[in-house]
Amino acid sequence: MTTPYFQNDLVTLYHGDCLEIAEWLEADVLVTDPPYGIAWEAGALNDKKATRLESTQSIASDESLEARDKALTAWGKKPGIVFGTWKIERPKGTTNLLIWHKSNKQPGVMTNPFYSNHEEIYVIGNGFLGKPMQSVITTNEHRGMQPRLIGHPTPKPIGLMEILVKKCPEGVLADPFAGSGATLIAARNLGRQAIGVELEEKYCELIASRLSQDAFDFGGI
Repeated sequence: MTTPYFQNDLVTLYHGDCLEIAEWLEADVLVTDPPYGIAWEAGALNDKKATRLESTQSIASDESLEARDKALTAWGKKPGIVFGTWKIERPKGTTNLLIWHKSNKQPGVMTNPFYSNHEEIYVIGNGFLGKPMQSVITTNEHRGMQPRLIGHPTPKPIGLMEILVKKCPEGVLADPFAGSGATLIAARNLGRQAIGVELEEKYCELIASRLSQDAFDFGGI
């Protein structure tokens, strides 16, 4: 059995590779933001000065879809919610498509006539709860500030994650690519048990710090 990096009454977090740690597979429903397989890179952030450095930041295992697809294969046919992008193949077993509309996103330096202000969210499996809602979910946080404020290059808004968690079937949530911890924090806020796995220790430290806060962390939402 793997020793947790962090644990409280609702959330258990493991540091390591989700393909080598099996505890998350015991959960009932998946909510995760896996590597997209697009080899994403951006200028690194100096969090203390809120300025960009010359070096770059990237997402671990983002060179291909291997990590995502192996994790989803291990997960099987149980229900899940998985973030992604139209630039790559959708997960097998996708039963519905949601759009996360980032209303306050601003374009960077670009030559294209249009810029993207959305991401796709894939629903896999069945058993989701509540009345039907529209498939476009809009958030209005200032996306340019979130990485600096939170300390992760691609954080998801807690408010968005709470909307998704509320629709999930009963039981324990799993996030094998925990990242900034948004799924785990949303689960904690809603009184749901959750199991997370994160490959990079610096983000495990970030998640543990956010979960240890006395006041609920709403990620600026």
